Amino acid sequence: MSVREPILHPVAIEDLRPTQITVGMHEVAEKRLHWRELAESKAGDFLGRHMIPVVLGPKARPYVIDHHHLARALHEEGVKEILTNPVADLRALSKDAFWIYMDNRGWCHPYDAEGRRGGFDDIPKSIDALADDPYRSLAGALRRAGGFAKDTTPFSEFIWADFLRRRIKPASVHKNFAAALDKALALAKQQDAAFLPGWCGPVPVS
Repeated sequence: MSVREPILHPVAIEDLRPTQITVGMHEVAEKRLHWRELAESKAGDFLGRHMIPVVLGPKARPYVIDHHHLARALHEEGVKEILTNPVADLRALSKDAFWIYMDNRGWCHPYDAEGRRGGFDDIPKSIDALADDPYRSLAGALRRAGGFAKDTTPFSEFIWADFLRRRIKPASVHKNFAAALDKALALAKQQDAAFLPGWCGPVPVS
């Protein structure tokens, strides 16, 4: 049995279309730092291993369904192109039908930096127009610190971000990110968080 290889396409980062409204700019900054630390000889290998999954939408535009943070970081570091892997071809759909399908598949997240759902037209048309949601950064840092496990639930970090948004004051996240992360770690172990994707808190003994 032969294994189908992904079809890879280099695409200009400025041509990528987001499927969400926000990213965590703290996390973007960390990815920028990691990119700068890569030796020039390893940069190509890194890009080859971090392909951007996209859906081809109306007018054959590539819509990003994962790795928005990486795409934004590379864009800010001056990288012009990145490899994409098309996972679905929806070019035949109208704009309205496209977004409804994307929403039903869990391939878009039209929520703003306050955790409020907006319209599909609120999703920016370019990677560099994504807004900052500090709680998305906090959720990403929480996962990397072991606060919850990586999960296949679409946009699981945003679900955690909304949980944290309701329990940690914005000033805490802005002024002392490390202290906010400590509080997030404590909250992540509580039973109140048990419904969240990837929860790995203590299981009570019966």
